Amino acid sequence: ADLIAHSKSIAKHLYENSNHPKIKGGELYVVHIQNCLLEGEPTEAIGIFKSENKNTFLDITAENGDFSITSAEGIHIKNLDKGCIIFNTEKEDGYVLNVIDNTNKGSDAKFWFDHFLHVKQREDAYYQTSSVMQIAKEFITKKLPKEFAADKADQAEMLNKSASYFKEQDHFDLSEFANVVIQQPDIMDSFHDFTTSYQKERAISIPENFALNETAINKKKGVFKSVIKLDKNFSVYVHGDRNKIERGQDESGRKFYTLWYDEEK
Repeated sequence: ADLIAHSKSIAKHLYENSNHPKIKGGELYVVHIQNCLLEGEPTEAIGIFKSENKNTFLDITAENGDFSITSAEGIHIKNLDKGCIIFNTEKEDGYVLNVIDNTNKGSDAKFWFDHFLHVKQREDAYYQTSSVMQIAKEFITKKLPKEFAADKADQAEMLNKSASYFKEQDHFDLSEFANVVIQQPDIMDSFHDFTTSYQKERAISIPENFALNETAINKKKGVFKSVIKLDKNFSVYVHGDRNKIERGQDESGRKFYTLWYDEEK
């Protein structure tokens, strides 16, 4: 009875927050889940799911040597539109949730995350690791070329150093990262300023020291991929020694890269 009453309240709250023209109608499901595992520990949970799109399914039956085909509409269980599982843990901090929205991206997703659920990112090791990797990537690819005129080869070198740091370390230290990856004092100062501004603009707080999360590293390692794209003709993948690639320009103004190598494969 309590689940039904609360489900009605949830449905009403969803309806009141669904006035955006891009928000689709659909069906709402509220379920009580027992023995749900969170980080290996069993707990209770509440699931809130919204389906906005239906798929056509074919049902083939055999009878007396003949086959009949009928079609029906249903929900594809592998393509959930919107969902939220609220785990009965960490109540004092607002509960732990798993949330997904496969139909809206960017600002359109704010309806489900912000207006309906009122959730924020859990600031755990996964979040902290993902955030510092993104900060490093954006500093190298956006701030570095503007402030220090770093070319693509310089950026590639620093991206590779960043990738190696996160691969080899199990603990993040902001000052150590700057010393190992950036090295130059003026660029290190700029990186510290960029890190502070990045957090302030997004109203987040990331500690300067924390244990790195391996899952986040494996998922985000692609942000450090260093590729130099030359017009539409070539893509140069840089994996190592910066001293073996040199950028230049001839007398006619045409740009070129010189590469040194020992073996061709």
